[in-house]
Amino acid sequence: MGSKHRHRTVARSANPRSFVTAAEVACVARVSRSAVSRTFTPGASVSRQIRERVIKAADRLGYRVNRLAQGLIRARSNLVGIVGTTIGMPFHATLLAGLSEALLSEGFDCMLFNAANAERDLGTIIERVLEYRVSAIVVMSGMPPSWIVEKATASGVPVILINKSMPKLMVDSVVSDHVAGGRAAAQQLIGAGCRNLAVVSSADRTFSLLGRIRGFRNYAGGVRVAVTLWEEGPTSYETGQNAARALAATGRIDAAFCVTDIIALGFLDAARRDLGMRVPEDLSVIGFDDIPQAGWGSYRLTTFRQDVPDLARAVIAALNRRMHDATARPDTTVLRAKLIERETVAGARQPIEAPIALEFAR
Repeated sequence: MGSKHRHRTVARSANPRSFVTAAEVACVARVSRSAVSRTFTPGASVSRQIRERVIKAADRLGYRVNRLAQGLIRARSNLVGIVGTTIGMPFHATLLAGLSEALLSEGFDCMLFNAANAERDLGTIIERVLEYRVSAIVVMSGMPPSWIVEKATASGVPVILINKSMPKLMVDSVVSDHVAGGRAAAQQLIGAGCRNLAVVSSADRTFSLLGRIRGFRNYAGGVRVAVTLWEEGPTSYETGQNAARALAATGRIDAAFCVTDIIALGFLDAARRDLGMRVPEDLSVIGFDDIPQAGWGSYRLTTFRQDVPDLARAVIAALNRRMHDATARPDTTVLRAKLIERETVAGARQPIEAPIALEFAR
């Protein structure tokens, strides 16, 4: 051949699962391997002619950029590791959907680690997340041990906590004002004329649940209204059923604040079906989270909404702030919950939405 440039024919593997490499694209496009890399690197310098040849060859071969390999080369990827121990619960499933959508819209890729079976060893899961050279870690549920958080931040990987706090560490937190929500729940029930109140929780003594309990009991105690506290079992529908059978059956309560909606749904079903109670005529019930099921016609549960888009935006803001300045002081973003009035509190019949009337603790 007369040309001084000779190019070998690219032979693809017979294995249909094999991936096209950048070297194969370079061969077909008749450019260097580095030119292919620059073409697919945002902001990198490459001529229009070279870019067009590379893109054409990549399309012809079905080439896709290996983002994991890019992360290894740059010692950091655009991956954000999301860790959760209860991602199957309705609220956390909704939060995961909203958070992942927000991260993707900001140019991040999401890697989910389901730590449901690692509640007591969340550190091991987060160590595995760090092996992927992630840009940041978002802990959606579960409390990570201090040592792994310190290891991550020392490596330059921001850690953002949702609805939990580790004030002595260099981490940012995004939380709903659970104490204020609990106070407002007590105010709502007492304002409806209820005087024998119950707080129904689980044995899971998390930051969120404890805050809701504390706010409720403090307000009720301040106006000298009796409160019975139930703290047994997991945070589940069945726990709500068990609580209703134990508390409502005695006839000693006329209202219950269930610290999550999933508990409230179990409580409602048992009170109505097993005990024959009318809600809200015989018993008023308030939940917390405003999961999709809370609005179903068979429940119409009065509850407090944790606004998922607001939570997601706050996480993105914390992430961008921390990546811009890794030495910035830790920050906690406190978000308002919204009272969603439906049909499970005496005197409340219209499905209206209103902000909590109380001032929020900071």
